[in-house]
Amino acid sequence: MKNDETHQYMYECAAEASRVARGVPAARLSDPTHCPGWDVRTLVDHWVLYTSHGLEHRALRKQLPDDLIARDFTADPQWAEAYADQLERAVAAWADPAVWEGEVDLGTAAMPATEIASMIVKETAVHGWDVAVATDQEFHISDDAARFVLDVVERHGDLYRQYDGFAAVVPVAEDASVFERALAASGRDPRQGAARVDH
Repeated sequence: MKNDETHQYMYECAAEASRVARGVPAARLSDPTHCPGWDVRTLVDHWVLYTSHGLEHRALRKQLPDDLIARDFTADPQWAEAYADQLERAVAAWADPAVWEGEVDLGTAAMPATEIASMIVKETAVHGWDVAVATDQEFHISDDAARFVLDVVERHGDLYRQYDGFAAVVPVAEDASVFERALAASGRDPRQGAARVDH
């Protein structure tokens, strides 16, 4: 997979995430989600932290500071616009070809920058779908982007399950879309929501 293709999917998933974020009503933030123990606010805060701030920090080879990790992003009435702006900065940070070289220090381990980027694109899409489902929206990406997400899910599925990140694979119909297969492979039921969110 060429880095420019990964960057293209990063841009596409970020744009759709921004659209879904803008559709989250403030009145729904306390609603439960299909992710056990997580309301919409908790899910959104996780999504915003790792897919926008985390994405930029990985590009810059910086660790996320504690105050950012602890922040309730939804406390800002304009959080969705702030998220869209941060996503734009993060995607732009990965436009530099040099950012894709070498490894990213995760604190406890290091991983190739290309893999980190791929995994965050996956996070943007599957958590975007989680948020969309929890707020009666839909999350749409192209089949090419969905194939990319499916590949990441299948490549790292065992690792996520090792840390209780994914639930068991969910069976889907033969005519399921590529994105539905990606969701099912991550333990999410595309027909009725996920059994567990990946943390």
